[in-house]
Amino acid sequence: MPIGEYGPHPERLRRQFEGVIWRFRTGGQWREMPQEFGAWSTVHNRFRQWKDARVFEALLEGVITEAVKRGEVDLSLVSVDSTTVRAHHDAAGVHLDSDTLADLEKAAEEAEKARQKGAARRDKTGRTPLTTRNGTSGDVSDAGTSSA
Repeated sequence: MPIGEYGPHPERLRRQFEGVIWRFRTGGQWREMPQEFGAWSTVHNRFRQWKDARVFEALLEGVITEAVKRGEVDLSLVSVDSTTVRAHHDAAGVHLDSDTLADLEKAAEEAEKARQKGAARRDKTGRTPLTTRNGTSGDVSDAGTSSA
């Protein structure tokens, strides 16, 4: 942990670090932190300083480096969220014949056009206007205009 020239004594840093660990291990609020870690506001401020200085990233990288040196890296702990990662079909190992691929691309284009067409029909409120049998809009604004 970085210690400034006029910063706290190392034992206070240790308690503050343990307070940060307590906060994230328990999921409790900063204000609920036991007094043994020091004032919650001090621990929170120290956490923010360490976060801004990227101390936690450096600690994680150091732990990973040590694990690699000892041969203790377990890639089963690596996870990729598929909702944020998109890969080309070739990257997934899927091999499609050219006709199937062309059909899939055509279907994707049609779906995109339909989505865009539906978005263009929506009014300013984000709703699709209701259309009656005679082709007029069923909005309240048209209720006052009758052809009597």
